[in-house]
Parts: sequence; C-alpha cells; structure tokens
Amino acid sequence: MSASSKLHRRGLIAAAAAAALAASVLAAPSAMARPLENIRVVEEDSFTDDDFCGAGITVEVEFISEIHILFNSRKPGTAPYFLANTELTGTYTGPGGTVTELSKTVDKDLAITDNGDGTMTILVLATGSANVFDESGKAIARNPGQVRYELLIDYGDDIADPSDDEFLAFLGVVKGSTGRTDDFCEAVLPAVS
Repeated sequence: MSASSKLHRRGLIAAAAAAALAASVLAAPSAMARPLENIRVVEEDSFTDDDFCGAGITVEVEFISEIHILFNSRKPGTAPYFLANTELTGTYTGPGGTVTELSKTVDKDLAITDNGDGTMTILVLATGSANVFDESGKAIARNPGQVRYELLIDYGDDIADPSDDEFLAFLGVVKGSTGRTDDFCEAVLPAVS
C-alpha cells in the first residue's frame, strides 16, 4: 500500500477512534499505580467519501473498531508507556460493489526520551496486518508488517503525569514498512467502481 493511500484511508477511518483514544489517555490519573489506564474503547461510525481515493467516486464507509488501551508506568517519576491493540472491520460500498477490510494492529511506545526542554520524543512501533476482501471473500490486498515512527510531545509540568500532555508534531517514519504493501486504492477502486 503506498504511503498516500495509507494516509488517506487511515485518516478517514482513524479520526473518530483517535478522538476517543486521546480523550481516554489524556484523562489518565497522575498516581503512579500500575496500570494508569486499562480500558476498551469500541467505536462505530459511517460516513460518505465523495472523492474516494481521489477518483471522483462516492463511497459509503462503515467501520467498527475495538481498541484495548494499556497505559503503564515503568518506574516512578518517568513517562508512562502506551500500548494499544486495535481490531478494525471496515466496509467500503461504491456503485460497483463492496469490499471489507479486516485489520489487527498493535501500537506501542518503544522508547521515550526526555529532551530536557519540557518535551519528550516517543519512538512508536506499529505492527500488524490489514487484509481487504472483495464480495466473494477473495483477498485483493494485504498489508502485514511493521513501521516505526517518532512523535514530539509537550509533557507540561511533570513527565510522569500524562493528563496535561500535548501533541506537538509527527517527527516522521524512522523505519519504513517491513512487509508487503499492496496499494489500497489500486486494489479497491476496481471492486467498488
């Protein structure tokens, strides 16, 4: 899957789940008890994409995702580490048919660096697989593997208290995809057009 296809699709689907996830994580208590958060978030949503994959066709998108969030402190006085297991089922219905996407992913903090200026850099591992199936159940696209990327976070007054953390920037991909990367749009457009 090309980077632009991933960003387009993930941006549309992940927006609702990310809002719930961020609200849950940022509301974590400042106590050092382990874990700080251990919750499940279930999101269901649907929307219309009037320019699906930039092809000018209208596609109805429906998804349900279940996210299991674990936010843990490794030792007192340090930044807590984040882990999320996500299962997503999405359907894309256009004038020519419907495809279904099934994905299971794990996103977890690998390393957190205190930059000494009130910010921290987080190295994140995202791993798992996404598979897209046509109406007959045949797999038409696969995307297994992992990527690593970095985030810049303002941690406020206390690095150990995530309740006032603020996202500043996506610093980029540190290690590109290690697996097969079928282009989502290239695979799906013929099935839904």
